[in-house]
Order: sequence, then C-alpha cells, then structure tokens
Amino acid sequence: MPSEKPAADGGPAVTARPRLTVMRDVAKLAGVSHQTVSRVLNNHPNVRHETRERVLDAMRSLNYRRNLAARTLVTRQSDTLGIIGFETTLFGPASMLYGIESAARAAGYMVSIASVRDLDRRQVLEAVDRLTQHSVDGVIAIAPKQSVNQALAQAPPSLQCVAVGGAGESDAAPTVSIDNAAGARLATQHLLDLGHATVHHAAGPADWPESVERIEGWRRTLYAAGAVVPAVEHGWWDAESGYAQGRAMAQDPAVTAIFCANDRIALGVLRALHEAGRRVPEDVSVVGFDDMPDSGFFVPPLTTVHQDFAELGRRSLSLLLEHMATAPEVPPPDRILVAPQLVVRTSSGPRRAP
Repeated sequence: MPSEKPAADGGPAVTARPRLTVMRDVAKLAGVSHQTVSRVLNNHPNVRHETRERVLDAMRSLNYRRNLAARTLVTRQSDTLGIIGFETTLFGPASMLYGIESAARAAGYMVSIASVRDLDRRQVLEAVDRLTQHSVDGVIAIAPKQSVNQALAQAPPSLQCVAVGGAGESDAAPTVSIDNAAGARLATQHLLDLGHATVHHAAGPADWPESVERIEGWRRTLYAAGAVVPAVEHGWWDAESGYAQGRAMAQDPAVTAIFCANDRIALGVLRALHEAGRRVPEDVSVVGFDDMPDSGFFVPPLTTVHQDFAELGRRSLSLLLEHMATAPEVPPPDRILVAPQLVVRTSSGPRRAP
C-alpha cells in the first residue's frame, strides 16, 4: 500500500510510491540464491522441482514482474517477434496473421504487430523500422505482393525476416506459402474427372502472385489433359467480382464447370448462376479456394481447396527460428510449400449429357 509522509517544509503529506519487487526479494522469501531465481526465470533444467515451485510461489506472493527491458540488455534477446500485416478483411491474410500469432505464443514468444494500410515498399520499410525500435528478435511478414519482399531486402542485415503468403520465389527473404499451383491442380482435375470437357476460371487480381499461381496450376492441368483453355478475366477477391464474372459465364451454355480463385468469388458466381436459372451442380459445377468456415453453408455447400493456416503459422515460425540460430548445421530452406487439400461437397457433380 502507498504510504504517506510529511513534506519537508511542513506542508501536506506526500504519498510515496511503493517500492517495486526485485529479484532479490523473491530470493529472500523463497530462501534461495539470486542465481537460482534467475535460473527459474530462464527455465534452466538444473533446478529441482521443489525449489522451482517455491520460487514460483514467492513470485506470485510478491506479485513479481520480471524486468524485460533489463533482460534484453543482458541477453540481447527480447523474446518478442514482429509480425507485419496489413489492414484487410480478406480471409486468407487475416487467417495467416492469426496462425502466426498463435504459433509464436505457443512457442513462448510475445508478438508485436505492425499493420500497414497499403502493401507498398515505403510503408513496409516503416513497419520494419518500428519493429526494430522495439528490439524484436525477428520478423514474419505477410507478403501477398512482391513489394513486401522488396522491402524486406532492405531490412537491417542483423534482422532475420521470413515472408509468408503467395509472393513466390524471392532472394529477399525465406518464404512459406500454400502451394497455390497444387491447389489449383486439385480443383481443376477434380472437375475434369467428373467428365467436364474443360474448366472455366473466375480469377483474382492480376498483380497478386497467389492469383497468378492459381491460374498457372489451372492452365497447366488443362494443357496436360488436352482440354481447351478458356480466356481469363481478372477481378478482385470479393463476391461482387465473382458475381460480375459469373453473370458473363452464365450466358454461355458451354460453361459447365467453374474454378474460382477463392470462396468469396465463388459466392458471387453462385448468385449469378442462380439468377440466370443455371442449377448447381446439375448444370454447372463450382469449386472455390480457401475453405472459409462458412463455405459448408453456401447453397449448395461449396467444394473448395482447404488451406491449413495453423500449419502455415507453425512452419513460418520454425523457419524464422532456424534462420535466427547462430550456426545451423544444415542451412534452412529458402522456400517451404504447405500442401493444400480438396474438400468435396455438393457444389460439384458429374457433367450431365446435354
């Protein structure tokens, strides 16, 4: 409790601030040395269970909070990782952020998040600078566009960075991403196997590598099957874009199968087909990409490509820690691809005879 003492000049009493509990107070109450308390704080294995519990009880009793700033000065490690995200409601990037944060927290790291409004090089460099000022041990950046990787190339050499997302090959930083091309192959081959002569594509934006890689996987699968490769019109990642593309496709009776670049695009396509009187899957089969939590509740439930964002977070954290190690015996990989899975529901079905 704060205590009061009379002022030196005889004026009103001045409230004295309570003294902060320090490590030596914990050591005294627990009946151990200062070094033993330090070992408990740093999870040193050479501390008996009974002693560790006694020290932890003393910490709780004294409401002890370790001085992280002082520890950082001594160890030169803050046990804090920086994450660079961007302001968006898109399911993929938001899920990546959650997956990375969860993996870092499970590994015992605190997280400092720097968000940028736009994915341009200047704003990403400013985010790197903010995180560096907070003495983060390393940075994981959600990098759906190449500009993020270009910015990471200019980060301080002492700061290890990992890019997560669809930025593709890059010399700027090691990357972890979903294998978008493989996911597109799964979706396209599934529709071909159902007997559809070819598969149309409702694409995402042309300047996002994720979109480009999904187009590439779709196109290569059609080439390999000897199928006609329809023209592609690029859109955005939302249902409005899918609706616009779907309205055009719905007017063509030759369109019997559509692979959508994500589930929100697929939602717009489903609406456009319904308004045009094209039944799903009787007349047109539709497949998405993402496996959003709501995808199983579309009408009809959406066949889609599942992305494991939790695994993406774990793999990106593991790769960053490998690169942060002072002398790894085996050099870490420059790129890790996480395999997607096809989730089959009722929006896709066999092609019916005309």
